[in-house]
Amino acid sequence: MSANKESWGSRVGLILAMAGNAVGLGNFLRFPVQAVQNGGGAFIIPYLICFLVMGIPLLWIEWSMGRFGGKYGHHSTPFIVDTMGKSRLWKYIGVFGIWTNIAVASYYCYLESWTLSYVFHSVVGTFSDLDQEGVSNFFNTYVSLGKSTFGIPYEPIVFFVGCLLLNTWILSKGLASGVERVAKIGMPLLIFFGIFLAFKGVTIEAGENGASFDSAVGLNFLWTPNFEELWSPTVWLAAAGQIFFTLSVGMGTVQCYASYVRSRDDIALNAMSAGWMNEFVEVVLGGAILIPISIGYLGVDRVTELVQSGGLGLGFRTLPYLFYQWGDFLGALAGFMWFGLLFFAGITSSLAMGTPWIGFLQDEFGWRRKSAAWSFGVIVLVLGMPTVLFFKYGVFDEYDYWAGTVSLVVFALCESILFAWVFGMGNGWREITSGADINVPGFYRFIIKFITPLLLIWVFLGSLFTPLNNDWGKAFAGNWVLDNGSIIKKIMNSGLKEQLAAATDPAQIEMLQDTMFFVNASRILLLGVWLTLALLVYIAYKKRVREGRI
Repeated sequence: MSANKESWGSRVGLILAMAGNAVGLGNFLRFPVQAVQNGGGAFIIPYLICFLVMGIPLLWIEWSMGRFGGKYGHHSTPFIVDTMGKSRLWKYIGVFGIWTNIAVASYYCYLESWTLSYVFHSVVGTFSDLDQEGVSNFFNTYVSLGKSTFGIPYEPIVFFVGCLLLNTWILSKGLASGVERVAKIGMPLLIFFGIFLAFKGVTIEAGENGASFDSAVGLNFLWTPNFEELWSPTVWLAAAGQIFFTLSVGMGTVQCYASYVRSRDDIALNAMSAGWMNEFVEVVLGGAILIPISIGYLGVDRVTELVQSGGLGLGFRTLPYLFYQWGDFLGALAGFMWFGLLFFAGITSSLAMGTPWIGFLQDEFGWRRKSAAWSFGVIVLVLGMPTVLFFKYGVFDEYDYWAGTVSLVVFALCESILFAWVFGMGNGWREITSGADINVPGFYRFIIKFITPLLLIWVFLGSLFTPLNNDWGKAFAGNWVLDNGSIIKKIMNSGLKEQLAAATDPAQIEMLQDTMFFVNASRILLLGVWLTLALLVYIAYKKRVREGRI
């Protein structure tokens, strides 16, 4: 019998935990950069459409699947999906719902530990005497395991292990006493910090505290629509991809959290509440901090250049310097709030990632909560350490691409087909509307059955066969050459091979060869973890047969 007898302490706690699962580092670091790179204000149009026809349906699908599986004592995706489909293969599709979380947590906890480290360095004033280049060099030295500012040996490893221990300890406390309690504290603080920083961002005036431009320049740069971009498939793919990142759908965490909901409890309004809370944090707060503050001090041209390196370049290499233009006290306070905000966004997401594995061990092998939680910590430590030690060789990025990007689309596509076409839209619709505290619009029945799966297929195929330089016009005209960012070319390591062929400097050649080795090794490691989990699911299935539970 399962040792899993947990439940949520309150509805507010559940919604905050679900919102915390969705609200992550990408809300503040990735979203504004994606908007800038894909048409500014025009990006919001495909973004909101994707939210309504893919994000909301997937939230309802995953909440419904979780609650349905929870009725039968299942708290992880392998046996949740197995309950909904007759084929024995579905449980192995469900492996993605555990594997993705373990793999993502392995690098995400490292990224989360950066925020914890930067909170510490903001409080003690490490950045107060550094210019912009000095702050950027601090980051470079940190991730390369260089000399610590305070003489802490291997500082990134210390903070990574400390962050992982904190996650594991909270997970060991259970849902109500651990995860839910952190969500009730972390989410309000996150919003409070975000409102403070957003206020500072939108009230910047040229000539005050060294600012070169008013905040309006940054807001216009971010939100002025370039409607020509609306016709680009690349923009729509970027919008759909951001929905995956921001809602944490396609991971298995939503199903796991929802499996602890009572069978008669509402899921329709709960899913909407968590989803729209995430949208508020991302669009309103996330859009008012990073870009407006950066442009206020650096100008459009410089920020346009920095945006090419993504949100990490602005968030970690630039903002700590800009905060100190407000003075030492406000600089330290803003740094504490910015990285504290990112830390709460990170930990409420990483806690969700541990729950599917813990639920699986409790359900199938009778493990106690504490033992299951600490096993998660050990696995993430072992699997995540290569992202720390070999960050410069692309291991971090490789984990993120396969587990944090491709896997999400694959699993979301499979679960949408399972829910609407195998389990059946009639059964699925009854599950969504059962106990609902809102009237779910009837047209969503059509959207969930047809539009959402078709959109997911398009996203997957678009990622699989991405044309060179994202030039879809030339591709549709008959000149379809795959880009190195496409899944097919990534598997073939085409980009690295081209760099290696063009390299002439011996040091660069050696670096690229080492990168090729670590990239391939990380893929083999991730595949090995997936196969191991699939084997455990098979063992659990045989155990269920012997015990007469199937």
